[in-house]
Amino acid sequence: MRHTRIFDAGQGYGPITDLITFTDASVARRAGRWQMFAGGIDKMTGEIQLLSASLPAGAPLSATGWQITADPAHPERPAILAAKTLSHPWDGKGGRHCPSYATGYDPGTGRRVERIYYAGAAQHYAGPYSIGYVEWNGTRWADQPHPVFTAAEDWEHGSVYEPNLIYHDGRWKMWYVAGANQDDYLVHGYAESPDGRTGWSGHTIFAPAEMRMFDFCVIQTAGGYEAVFSRVNVSGRTDLPDTGLWWCQAPQPSGSLSGWSAPVRISGPGPWKPSLRYSDTGQETMFVFHDDAHPNTTRQGIPVHFTIDCLETSRPA
Repeated sequence: MRHTRIFDAGQGYGPITDLITFTDASVARRAGRWQMFAGGIDKMTGEIQLLSASLPAGAPLSATGWQITADPAHPERPAILAAKTLSHPWDGKGGRHCPSYATGYDPGTGRRVERIYYAGAAQHYAGPYSIGYVEWNGTRWADQPHPVFTAAEDWEHGSVYEPNLIYHDGRWKMWYVAGANQDDYLVHGYAESPDGRTGWSGHTIFAPAEMRMFDFCVIQTAGGYEAVFSRVNVSGRTDLPDTGLWWCQAPQPSGSLSGWSAPVRISGPGPWKPSLRYSDTGQETMFVFHDDAHPNTTRQGIPVHFTIDCLETSRPA
């Protein structure tokens, strides 16, 4: 098992000096290279934006070698992935959080589409949140005027976030968090849609609040489907021994936790927002990109600094 620190707010971001934090990675291979979509606060706008990083074109998946994408006109600034021209009323000052890259079929247009789903908040970074996306239109990531998924059930407490999506069997399938960190109430939900925008079937409970599941990242593999998820402690309690990252598998991407294998713990306390990928050469090595937080010893005014790390480990038997 190997652990690598990729990006660290406490150490800065090299030539990208106009950046306060860079976190919440969703890793995908597209356009011939490995790319990382993330959230971050740039100093120019002060808002939480969608940003990106990448490995060199053609390079194999690795925990090292990532470079944050710079603004071509201002190399000290990060490139903002998508404008908020249409979306600002619902994801403006509160920002864009926890991106999830997904590709699938849109029956409305009759074509496959690429989207980055995320949680948006209108006024405050702590929510309440709704879920929407930006979509690749061939030249840029285009924002949308409205969220596509909002809280609808009493158990969601008015806020939905941390989306993770895949397209499977003609459906967009989403695992998500409901509730609020500040209330120490986190329930994991599940929903499906034919087009990823409308017609979401049910808002069902995937994992109860006592599990404190914070992400459920699903990928397709040669043998079926696998997921890595985090269990978190947002209250500072001392009686939550099962925090950390967990792995499970299933023949089909079930919308019920009971449809997945018994989870195997792959890390100790701390990490959240996992993004599971395998090496280019096979399924011998799991790359689990994830967030972490550490006491700040280098920058004034910020009690903790956030990092993007990578855990490389063997696939559980």
